[in-house]
Amino acid sequence: MHINRRHLLACAAGLALPWSLHASAQAWPTRPVRLVSPYGAGGSNDILTRVLGDFLSRRLGQSIVIENKAGAGTRIANDYVAKAAPDGYTLLHAAAPIAIGEALYKDLTYDVHKSFTAIGSTAIAPLFLVVNAQAPYKTLTEFIRHAKADPKGATFGSPGAGSAPHLTAELLLRAAGAKGIVVQYRGDAPAYTELLAGRIDATLTAISTAVPHIQAGKLRVLGVANEERTQLYPDAPTLREQGLPTVVGYGWYGMLAPAGTPADVVTRLHTELKAALADPDVRRKAEAAGLQLRGGSPAEFSAFIASETRKWAQIIQAAQITAE
Repeated sequence: MHINRRHLLACAAGLALPWSLHASAQAWPTRPVRLVSPYGAGGSNDILTRVLGDFLSRRLGQSIVIENKAGAGTRIANDYVAKAAPDGYTLLHAAAPIAIGEALYKDLTYDVHKSFTAIGSTAIAPLFLVVNAQAPYKTLTEFIRHAKADPKGATFGSPGAGSAPHLTAELLLRAAGAKGIVVQYRGDAPAYTELLAGRIDATLTAISTAVPHIQAGKLRVLGVANEERTQLYPDAPTLREQGLPTVVGYGWYGMLAPAGTPADVVTRLHTELKAALADPDVRRKAEAAGLQLRGGSPAEFSAFIASETRKWAQIIQAAQITAE
């Protein structure tokens, strides 16, 4: 059989293509990796992003460049990474609003379930139910009783519409069978001002923000909206163990890559991320920022995002919440 030069070249190209793609993935990374935070500098996501970036840089032998792309309820960062090349060089340290956004916004330019590849969960930001220390209620039961007796119900402060504190407050009110309103502020600071002045009844917040006021005797913790108690503030009982078994809500973070990122790159990233989350120094810095580290496989993180999307879509619909 006569085999011409063109045929040999075509066969060689067909054999080389899968090998070259595999080699490229195996060699990753050969240049700096961009890790995008959906928030501005200084917040808990940004702090953990930089801590993880430092750790991963040492493990991978390449610089991890942190980029803050804040705004639009994390949609700016989400869109940026969703449209990036799926080569492992652009990653997202995603936050809870990415799951909430599907029900809240009708013009998303990405699909949280199809535009990303899960790498793994990194942390949660437990939400503590905090009230003014001068308030007459000292337990969750007394707080709910007060909310039911007051004609206007309970008034919660929230750092923004569609945020985890907002939706968890709505979930709490419905689970307790109490009336109430969630007042939206631009961030935690103005909500704290109103709570300390006694003009609102409660807020759901990170413990790192509340501790100075608790220690000063100005605020009281009634519980935490976690599945289990957290070492961040172990004296706080969960809302579940106080009679509200369905009230679980918190901020959360995890790492995503654009859909189509090579599987062996995702596996390498997950392996190194798992090592980071087991590192005592990483844990210490995360806890100082009010975060509880939480790992898990890519499949578990993907399933968690899907569960969060369904859960909060029901609350958004029931409470008729709309985007600002």
